[in-house]
Amino acid sequence: MTNVNSTKITRSRVVRPPKQEKHGAAWGRTLGILLLAFCVMPLLANNVNTSATSGSKIGGHPKFSTDLQKLGARNPQAMTTVIVQFRAMPDDSALQGFRGRGVVTKRMLHSIRAVTMRIPVSFLPQLEKDPSVLYVTPDRKVQMSATVNEDYATAVEADVAATNFPSLDGTGVGVAVIDSGVADHGDLHKGTPTRVVYNQSFVAGDTTTADKYGHGTHVAGLIAGTGAGSGAANGYLGKYAGVASGANIINLRVLDANGSGTDSQVIAAIQQAINLQSTYNIRVINLSLGRPVFESYTLDPLCQAVEAAWKAGIVVVTAAGNSGRDNTLHTHGYATIGAPGNDPAVITVGATRTHDTATRVDDSRASYSSKGPTLIDHIAKPDLVAPGNRIVSLRVAGSTLDTNYPEFEVAPSSGIAPKYFRLSGTSMATPIVSGAVALMVQQDSTLTPDQVKTRLMATAWKGFGQYSSATDALGNVYPDQYDVFSYGAGYLDINAALSSTAKPSGVALSPTAVYDSVNKDVYLVNTNSVVWGTSVVWGTSVVWGTSVVWGTAITANSVVWGTSVVWGTCTVDGFSVVWGTSGVNGAMTPLATGEDGED
Repeated sequence: MTNVNSTKITRSRVVRPPKQEKHGAAWGRTLGILLLAFCVMPLLANNVNTSATSGSKIGGHPKFSTDLQKLGARNPQAMTTVIVQFRAMPDDSALQGFRGRGVVTKRMLHSIRAVTMRIPVSFLPQLEKDPSVLYVTPDRKVQMSATVNEDYATAVEADVAATNFPSLDGTGVGVAVIDSGVADHGDLHKGTPTRVVYNQSFVAGDTTTADKYGHGTHVAGLIAGTGAGSGAANGYLGKYAGVASGANIINLRVLDANGSGTDSQVIAAIQQAINLQSTYNIRVINLSLGRPVFESYTLDPLCQAVEAAWKAGIVVVTAAGNSGRDNTLHTHGYATIGAPGNDPAVITVGATRTHDTATRVDDSRASYSSKGPTLIDHIAKPDLVAPGNRIVSLRVAGSTLDTNYPEFEVAPSSGIAPKYFRLSGTSMATPIVSGAVALMVQQDSTLTPDQVKTRLMATAWKGFGQYSSATDALGNVYPDQYDVFSYGAGYLDINAALSSTAKPSGVALSPTAVYDSVNKDVYLVNTNSVVWGTSVVWGTSVVWGTSVVWGTAITANSVVWGTSVVWGTCTVDGFSVVWGTSGVNGAMTPLATGEDGED
């Protein structure tokens, strides 16, 4: 991670948010901090020229990603770290041949038939000519998806589920937390032994597995914390327990004390989760991190890694990102989902805010939560939403977040050292869904990842209205339209998911949004993939319902948008950006205020 020439996965900056934001549906409390899970991503239209310098292509796509091409043109004498995907995993003699030409092989990524290499940029033409090479990308930055709690238990019916299914607490289920590490916290014990049953670091040059940043432990607590250190007996106003308080945590550290990491570190951790699957009954991977989209998910190495885990029988839950306020290119935050949340296989989670009430009917979508459709492939994302605003979970004393933002420590009335901390963002919504998945697979171990995804989406609460708006302290207004691209199939409902007995066959790839330029409507169609085949799960109104898809009832081809409901307004400039009717150069930039803060 000391390599400044490689592209890294990092958390984006922590910023001080607006002091207050008002919502049309309800009034919010002061927000603390927005730790963005994704940096603002480039918004590439379909007609952007992405051809390789020499024109070498595979299946209509260049061998080199666009960002790698730019790097080569800018500084051909530099050294850089890349992920090389091969048609078949190279043997030792082939790797030795690379090493003989000044290449340093760093990490074998067997799950996606790839190798991380440190190469001179001048070596790129040789990779391009090599027929065994499929696709090459920089070892890019990844970031965490967090912003700082509102009680979430009643919003997702977790309290009802605990009453109706008292034996379900995730016991025996392993959840891999791929993040900044997991600290030893009392709420992750059950009796004496810790439930963090495995620890490994993939951070370059740092074998320690403790959480120096303070993000991964917060995530682990939302999945599996017991809440033992909270409650009235310990001087706290609330009890801050996770969704699956009996689940085991597999700590795979990929982000350093500054929240930085790389694609290859995350991919290696995913690969290790697959290797350890049977040893620790790993049924869930939580990825509260991400980065911008640079190419189709069919080529992106990070997306290929999550698909490998999904195919191995592990449910992958990932954050949508926190770029929902970005209107740089007049999309009102649409088309800002990051990778690997853009992959149609995984469960991509957006964030809501509960407004500190015990009912969900006044809840609203967090204005920072990223929206679909995804860049390049136009996949309908997120898949569902869950509470992510001002969420209390485990504090890591002395961590980077704790040191920089002590005002977000949640202190007990007794005056003892605080054990909890507030964070916000889709990073926090994601582990709430991961905890729900742990309960589901404890209840029925035969559930496949596709059946879990379908059941969660079909049972999601779909009672939102169609519009709301938010205004921050600086007067910036964020209009919000509730549709399939802003909150997916609806609001996580744990009790309904556990009450369901549906076990559909087929795959549950999120559908693709297709624009009909003649009728000027957008339709949902089944997503085809050379790996997964055609989705056969969708096609009924039970999944999305009429409240999130406007037009005809859900069928194989359903109208989701007409010209009057584009981007929540009657303007079409942002629509043109995403659907490729106008060229786009450059990248999205942060809001002029520089404050992508919490709601």
